[in-house]
Amino acid sequence: MKRKIAIAADHAGFEYKEYLKQQLQDEFEIQDFGTHSLESVDYPDFVHPAASSVENGDNELGILVCGSGQGVQLSANKHQGIRCALSWMPEIAALSKQHNNANMVALPARFVAKEYALEIVKTFLNTEFEGGRHQNRVDKIAFC
Repeated sequence: MKRKIAIAADHAGFEYKEYLKQQLQDEFEIQDFGTHSLESVDYPDFVHPAASSVENGDNELGILVCGSGQGVQLSANKHQGIRCALSWMPEIAALSKQHNNANMVALPARFVAKEYALEIVKTFLNTEFEGGRHQNRVDKIAFC
C-alpha cells in the first residue's frame, strides 16, 4: 500500500507542486490541497487543510511550497501536532526528520531548482526519525 502524502502550495509554489506530484505519484498516494493555478492566493487557505490532514492522520506526511517557504512553514506550525521544517537542502530535510521528527517539509520555490526540490523531498520522505535522545526533545516542542 502506498504511503499517503499531503501537498499544498500558493501561486509561487504551484509549478513546483505540480512537478513534485508528477515525480512522486508512482510511489505515494498524494492528496492535493491546492492551489490549482498561478493566480495569486493566500497560502494559509491551503496550508491549514493540508496540515490538519497530517495532524489527524489522514496523511502520514506533508509537502508545502511557497516562494520563500517561510509563510507555509509558519502557518503549518500553528498546528499543535505539526513539526514543519523549512528545508533548502537535503541535509536539512534529513536532520529535521532524524532529530525533530518533522512531519511536514516546506520548500522555497524561488531559491531552489525543481530537481533539487525533488531531491530534498525524497530525502525527507525516506529518512526515519532516530528516536532515542531526540524523543525527549520532540516531546517538549508542543506548548499547550
